[in-house]
Amino acid sequence: MSSDWLRQRKQVAEPVRTTVDIEAWSETEGEPLSPSARLFHAPGFNCCIIAVMGCKTKVDVNAIKAGLKQTLLKHPRFSSKLIRDNKKPGRMKWVETTVDLEDHLIIPNLDSDMDKPDQFVEDYVSGLSQTKMDMSKPLWELHILSVKTSEAESVGIFRIHHSIGDGASLVSLLLACTRKTSDPNTLPTLPRSERAPPDKHGGFRGLVTNMLSIFYLVWNTFVDLLMFAATVVFLKDTETPIKGSPGVESTTKRFIHRTVNLNDIKMVKRTMNMTINDVVLGITQAGLSRYLNRKYGEKEKDESGTKKRNSLPERIRLRSTLLVNLRPSTGIQALADMMEKNSKVRWGNWISYVLLPFTISLKDDPLDYVREAKATINRKKLSLESLCTYSAAELLVKLFGAKAGGTLSHKVLFNTTLSFSNVVGPIEEISFYGHPLSYFAPSVYGHPQALTLHFQSYMDKMTISLAVDPEVIPDPHRLCDELEESLKLIKDAVVRRGLII
Repeated sequence: MSSDWLRQRKQVAEPVRTTVDIEAWSETEGEPLSPSARLFHAPGFNCCIIAVMGCKTKVDVNAIKAGLKQTLLKHPRFSSKLIRDNKKPGRMKWVETTVDLEDHLIIPNLDSDMDKPDQFVEDYVSGLSQTKMDMSKPLWELHILSVKTSEAESVGIFRIHHSIGDGASLVSLLLACTRKTSDPNTLPTLPRSERAPPDKHGGFRGLVTNMLSIFYLVWNTFVDLLMFAATVVFLKDTETPIKGSPGVESTTKRFIHRTVNLNDIKMVKRTMNMTINDVVLGITQAGLSRYLNRKYGEKEKDESGTKKRNSLPERIRLRSTLLVNLRPSTGIQALADMMEKNSKVRWGNWISYVLLPFTISLKDDPLDYVREAKATINRKKLSLESLCTYSAAELLVKLFGAKAGGTLSHKVLFNTTLSFSNVVGPIEEISFYGHPLSYFAPSVYGHPQALTLHFQSYMDKMTISLAVDPEVIPDPHRLCDELEESLKLIKDAVVRRGLII
């Protein structure tokens, strides 16, 4: 299919020159980094996004090159490099430049019959977290591994500096570079966003409801900002076996993923009248409880020499920074038009986060995990925490520079335990420049946490991606086992009680 796709596309001579001639630019031209982008270059907060793609076919490198020239390289951020702004000491700006694909495509010569190819890919991706990106060229690269794994015939790995854009926008941009396998001229279809039904109460009851909503909004925002400030100053999570130590942002990370059945998650969602986000948060809370109980149980045994059923300490404080995309939905069609027709869309880092507490305990009823997750998320929805924390970080960077903003973000993330995100993907099989994808597993590294969890839906699958510090979490596959088993227990509880809709 990749060669057919290549014949359908218009060839572009290389090297690729962007729409603006760099030789015509003066020293003062270029686009300055936004406060959020500067934040990702602050000391101790230099973050990169990793996106691993499993292909169902061997990679046709010529097709990949042609596709990149006609799509991704037309995006200004992927055809610009960072230079120092001479008029603003300490500041940098984006300047468009000539892009030579050979500088961005890394294709190692590999033995196709190697032993343990899955482990090789895992080690290879982990090795990327040990190296810094070359600042003399646009801050992205694509690694192509012609090695057959248990899930794919070949593997592609994007590494993109976080200053180029937020994770949600970059995932959408990469999806805009794909097409339906069944129709190579059509963009992928994403499921419709889940919206709560409008409140139909009117009259006096509606007035009371609105007044209460405003009260809870103000109160919850006040409490959340108070907790946020306390976290910056002194409030730390419990030192559990998954909590990172000082310097964790600079350590090597391991990236693994596990694919589960999305239909099982949807069944729980329909039955419990929840959202997908509620269910995956419940699964995460259950999986972390099971994993931590096992880790504590390995250290403590009762007098009979057998492990206790419940080895968890009381009152564990464990919080996640839940990533929230504040950007109005651009849509992959708009991003595709931007690359094809040079139209304009809003771009940049528009992410914020909320502090999400997890209850770490063993439940007799597995459904209690998702009920608690739903209650926590519903309360967070009635708060302006994400908007306020985003505005505060922007203002801090503008007034005191990226170093101050980086210090704030570093403290918040380091004093919590993990980061969590959930991104919706295509509902049918897609192809990346003619290469059908079997899975898509994005993640991130460079922030001060030992664990990052990312859920990515694709077709009838949900991919759970983990980025871990192996010095803190030496058995990430065990954690994946606990997450997968938690989904099974929650689904079985629904089936056992005859709650299926």
